[in-house]
Amino acid sequence: MTAWLSRRDALLQTMGLAAASVVPVIPSHAATSLKSIRSAGIDSALQASVTAREIPGVVAMAANAQSVLYEGAFGLRSMAGEARMSTDTIFRIASMVKLLTSIAALQLVERGKLRLDAPAADIDPTLAMARVLAGFDRNGAPQLHDATKAITLRHLLSHTSGFSYQLWDPMVLRYVSLARSNKSLPRMPLMFDPGERWAYGGSIDRVSRMVEIASGEPIDRYFRDHITGPLGMNDTVFVLSEKQRAREANLHVRDHAGKLLPKPLEKPTEGRTFSGGGGIYSTAPDYLTLLQALLNGGSLHGARILAVDTVAMMSTNQIGNLEAGILRTTNPALSNDVDFFPGTHLRWGLGHMINADPVAYGRSAGSMTWAGLYNTYYWIDPAMRVAGVIMMQILPFADHAALRAYRQFERGICQALRQA
Repeated sequence: MTAWLSRRDALLQTMGLAAASVVPVIPSHAATSLKSIRSAGIDSALQASVTAREIPGVVAMAANAQSVLYEGAFGLRSMAGEARMSTDTIFRIASMVKLLTSIAALQLVERGKLRLDAPAADIDPTLAMARVLAGFDRNGAPQLHDATKAITLRHLLSHTSGFSYQLWDPMVLRYVSLARSNKSLPRMPLMFDPGERWAYGGSIDRVSRMVEIASGEPIDRYFRDHITGPLGMNDTVFVLSEKQRAREANLHVRDHAGKLLPKPLEKPTEGRTFSGGGGIYSTAPDYLTLLQALLNGGSLHGARILAVDTVAMMSTNQIGNLEAGILRTTNPALSNDVDFFPGTHLRWGLGHMINADPVAYGRSAGSMTWAGLYNTYYWIDPAMRVAGVIMMQILPFADHAALRAYRQFERGICQALRQA
């Protein structure tokens, strides 16, 4: 099912054929409107993935700073059910909440309650006790030393703090297995001194705590008061209502043979504490609203969430010549190896990964992006003035079929805009 809204017709008439390998040939005499032909590439690519049972269902949307350019929903919320995907389907977006947490921290920087380059321990004293894992001795005992410099908010937002996830770091995986049986060891050491390398890890969970301390609000309330509420993102929440839960998509797990197996919905939780590193729900329209606000310099429909200069700083490389974005899995059931743009130089700003080079047939150099564990993705292309979001519910992360659908969607949008 694809929805096209009349106020978008002028824009949709610029949508060109994309993903040519899956686009049907339309005879020159076919009595088909220009609009339907020029949306056929994206629609056909996404529908083909569903029809081939490569993905269970997908919602994809793209917009410029003012209005939505494309929206499509295909397939089922669960391959074990009959409910079809719709644009208001609820997804678990996992690490895509990190962008909201980064925005929250930068709002507090603007208000003078946080500082990018001051020791983060000035706000959260637990960050003063971080130690660096240098390796393991011949008996397998971890070798730890004091960090040579203080962790800052800039380190945390750019993932150069030294915190790393065990899902993509065998050193962390080894350490955690030892620390479980030795309570004298620090719960989570740094993998390197702050600023020396890039590693994707729990940095934004620490930022979340800093936001709570500096603002005096729990992170869920802070989001509601300062980001999701002002932008009208009413489906972006940590706890679903019964009505929202009725719109939720099921997670699907790909087995060793490549078959997708639907899983029951997770049990409802009434948790009292949350983290800005993961665990939130959203919809494609909600998240696209956030991207539009950033594309528009920090405001949308009269609600300003960040200053123009702050938005520009978010999209500026913060890590110099350090390479970012490539992850090698320690658990193939949860994640494949991650290298979204092979051969492309990748950097990190204050909230996003940045591709320093243009992507063939896709986004421009300087575009921002990130993703969630269950194969939800977004990108913002300031040069082309477009943002896109695509949501599925599949494990493992960086699923090959999900990435193929993502690339076809992005290429279709970018090709259409270049032909306009």
